[in-house]
Parts: sequence; C-alpha cells; structure tokens
Amino acid sequence: MGGTSGQQAAAARLWQEHVEASFPAGLRGTEPGGIDMVWLDAAVAGSVSTWLSSGGSLDAGRMQILREGVADLDHVVRVITRAEELRYTRRLRELAVLIVGDEAPPAG
Repeated sequence: MGGTSGQQAAAARLWQEHVEASFPAGLRGTEPGGIDMVWLDAAVAGSVSTWLSSGGSLDAGRMQILREGVADLDHVVRVITRAEELRYTRRLRELAVLIVGDEAPPAG
C-alpha cells in the first residue's frame, strides 16, 4: 500500500505542522468520549511517521491502527469544545485520512 508522491508531499507538510504543535494541555490525561487521547495521539502519529519514513508504505496492522484512529478521532471531535484541541485532533485525523484514503470511514 504505497502512497503517491502528491499524497506523500501533502502528508509531509501536514506532518511538519503537526510536530511543531504542542499536544494540547487540556487533552493530557483525559478520555473524551472514553478515548485515551495520549494513546490515540501516539498510535496515529507513530503510524503516520512510519508511513512517511517508509516512502508511503505501511503494513496491514498499522493501516488498521489508522482506520480505527480515524473513527476514534471522529468520536472525539464531537465531544471536545476547545478550539486548540479541535485543531489538533482534526489535523491528526486529516493525516490519517490522507494515508488510509478510501478506506477511511466518512466523517460523522
């Protein structure tokens, strides 16, 4: 499952923006909607980083992590209200969707 050069360039730009952003303090140690945000961030970010460093390729297990991450992020953005937290989680979701493409669940 390799990414296109355009897909990789878009993900690299968004990834740079993401790594320059601080994890929102309001999400540390919280579980909005029952989802551990620190774990979710680490799981999705780790898969994105691996995809970027491997030339746009991921194994099935990491693709599943991203698909599940998209669904969890969709749930989280419905329950958090602070703008900084929403920006952070939406960007993380956008990264995951760029990689999983058509396999991503529709935004809800």
